[in-house]
Amino acid sequence: MQIKLPEKVKRIITELETAGYEAYAVGGCVRDSILGKEPDDWDITTSASPMQIKAVFRRTIDTGIQHGTVTVMLDHESFEVTTYRIDGEYEDSRHPKEVVFTASLMEDLKRRDFTINAMAYNEKSGLIDIFGGMADLENKVIRCVGNAKERFGEDALRMLRAVRFSAQLGFFIDTDTERAITELAPNLAKISAERIQTELVKLLLSPNPDYIRKAYELGITKIVLPELDRTFETLQHNPHHMYTVGEHLMHCLIYVSADRCLRIAALLHDIGKPESKTTDADGVDHFHGHVEIGEAMADQILRRLKFDNDTITRVKRYIRHHDDQIHSNERAVRRSMGRIGEEYFQGVLALKRADCLAQSMYMRREKLEELDKVEELYREILNQQQCVSLKNLAISGNDLIALGVPQGKKIGEILSKLLEEVIEDPLCNEYGYLLERANIFVNENE
Repeated sequence: MQIKLPEKVKRIITELETAGYEAYAVGGCVRDSILGKEPDDWDITTSASPMQIKAVFRRTIDTGIQHGTVTVMLDHESFEVTTYRIDGEYEDSRHPKEVVFTASLMEDLKRRDFTINAMAYNEKSGLIDIFGGMADLENKVIRCVGNAKERFGEDALRMLRAVRFSAQLGFFIDTDTERAITELAPNLAKISAERIQTELVKLLLSPNPDYIRKAYELGITKIVLPELDRTFETLQHNPHHMYTVGEHLMHCLIYVSADRCLRIAALLHDIGKPESKTTDADGVDHFHGHVEIGEAMADQILRRLKFDNDTITRVKRYIRHHDDQIHSNERAVRRSMGRIGEEYFQGVLALKRADCLAQSMYMRREKLEELDKVEELYREILNQQQCVSLKNLAISGNDLIALGVPQGKKIGEILSKLLEEVIEDPLCNEYGYLLERANIFVNENE
């Protein structure tokens, strides 16, 4: 097995070998190279101690020197070089009590999470694959290095990482590895919200975002996203649906593009349905108020997982409007664009389409045809640069103040009336006409 190493990676390995040390590319970059993918970054492992690494290279940064990692700078590009190490006993399912440096590559690879991430390579020795990573790549298996319980006991986040790698690569998880996850999933409660968030987002942005179903089946979401568990247990006896709420969410994920906020919104858009479910006398389920409940729940979930405010705002806006009825006429589309927000409207349409495709076949063709018409009108409105909000109105509050309108809510009321006229007829968005209309509104109220 030959891997094409970047020139700078080869240079680092060669310089360490010339100084009398072992050095290899290791981990994800080796895995991705074997799979024919371009690695995001290249990690290097070596028998040299951190101080010995620093002595070999002119420019280094002590990024994680206590754990054996030194960043080597070559022509303004950074590469992490880490000393072979053995982790001591883990006390908190996250941090080892101590890190011991070793001269043995095998000892270093032994502490890594999965076999496909425990391979090393250099041009002199070729591929070092002690734990069967190559076979697992060929068989599309996620398997722990050695004893799965020990690996997950060292870092509980590895359980969620197993599902994330499964989703990214389209692999299945080894039976013993799954069994250990099911037993140890409660330890994820010890992991920080920030680390959970990072893995969840990577999973959602993968080619198989619906693999979060596996996290539910293994008991992971019960700890990190318990609200999702209830959706899988909530039936939808309704002509518009053919799945549980949870399965509907999984299908919806598949039908939206790999946009961070859209995928999160797809996962959470019906999270309020279990709370709002009622069943009528005919046995038909209804979910009145699920949008408002879901938006509030999404806010709580995203804040708990330490998402940034911009993400929270956008996801909530998508959820708030995913069930809006938008009629396929220009006036209705302009009004919806103004109400929803121009910067959110396309995302709302994308979520509505995915929502429809994840429902039953009942009226699906009619729903999609209506959406097609709305999207076509939306593009026409954009192309014609029609005004749908106050920011594009040809008259401003300052213009009204110049007319003698006192500052305060009266200005907003008049601008809203003018915007209504422009939404009715885009040709009305002309300064002279709006000024004249504003004068009339001012005089009406005197």
